[in-house]
Amino acid sequence: MYPEEYQNPQPTDESLQSPAEKSPTSTNEQTENLSVEPVLESTTQNSTVDTEQNNQTSVLPIANSQASNSKDEFVVQQQEEITTLGLENQAEIQVTQRLAQLQAQEQALKAEIANLQAAYKTLQAQMNQTQILMGNFVQETLSSLEQRKNTLQISIEQLERRQERIRSEMRTTFAGASQELAIRVQGFKDYLTGSLQDLAAAAEQLQLVSAPKPEPEKVIIKEVRPAETQPGTPQFAQQQFQDTTKQIRRLIDQYRTKPDYYGPPWQLRRTFEPVHAERVSNWFFNQGGRGALRTMGSRLQNILISSAIISILYKLYGDRVRTLVLANTPERLGEWRRGLQDCLGIGRPDFGPDRGVVLFESPEAVAQKAERLEKSKQLPLIIIDDSEELISLALLQFPLWLAFAPDPKMMRSYEDDF
Repeated sequence: MYPEEYQNPQPTDESLQSPAEKSPTSTNEQTENLSVEPVLESTTQNSTVDTEQNNQTSVLPIANSQASNSKDEFVVQQQEEITTLGLENQAEIQVTQRLAQLQAQEQALKAEIANLQAAYKTLQAQMNQTQILMGNFVQETLSSLEQRKNTLQISIEQLERRQERIRSEMRTTFAGASQELAIRVQGFKDYLTGSLQDLAAAAEQLQLVSAPKPEPEKVIIKEVRPAETQPGTPQFAQQQFQDTTKQIRRLIDQYRTKPDYYGPPWQLRRTFEPVHAERVSNWFFNQGGRGALRTMGSRLQNILISSAIISILYKLYGDRVRTLVLANTPERLGEWRRGLQDCLGIGRPDFGPDRGVVLFESPEAVAQKAERLEKSKQLPLIIIDDSEELISLALLQFPLWLAFAPDPKMMRSYEDDF
């Protein structure tokens, strides 16, 4: 841009100083000195030349003309030198100013770089602090979650141990002894209640007052009247009972296809499968209401079949039907009571010596009760549990009886019914 810069000598230490160190007055003084020195030199030289010419004028008149010519050439040469020096000084001044500007820009860039470095350090410090805070937060959160996890694991282990302890206690005490004892006590209570009611009924029939003396017989003429029609023994298998047969079949189909779980008392309220319907139909139509059925393998299934038969008989004969249940232990009698209540929708008031269902533990008591019911024109239905190994012959004389025969091919455990 300035070719003179490469022709000039290298700047001194004074010229490399920053513009801030050099005052404007010194710069101006240097400029004036640079411009005045050539003029002084030229003036001095002119005065010297004039003196020499004056001295030589008197000696050599011929040489005056030559001296004047040389003087003019010298003056022109001096002027050219002054012009050249002025241009060089001006170029040097421009270089100095340009150098000062570059130094100022350098200082500004250094200051900006320092500011950016300071900002970068501040930002880096903030990032480091943020990372430290985030690390601490994550560490605290992980520690809290780990602590909660440990707490939950401890709680789960405690609950599992407690569960195992409770299960062990239930197996050893509650389920093994307490429940069995409660079932036995409840069954014995029901049996005792029925026995006391039977005893009270028997006591009412005893003649506690001495019999009066017989009076002389009087001859009484009685009018001959036709014998009253007595209700006959149910004969379900005979052809003359077609209407009864149709009604029984209709009830069996109704229980099987349209079960009524909220029906009136003494009506079957449970699901009736085809296998149950087949057993009931066999007892009514093939055995004529008197016979044994092979057990279903579960006392609850046997109770369901008995409930269906009781329900049908109640539809046919109403309150005349009296159900007498025979089982050899109070626990089994308690099962029969609960099962009949559940299947027929009856309650405790329906169990008793003069009620719809009577529970017995001995076949002799069943036979005596059935005889009394027949004398009072009632219709006894005797149901014998499959736990009875032998059936008393006294029970086979009554018109309606149902016995569940144990199946020798099936290994049955009564404990599964509880």
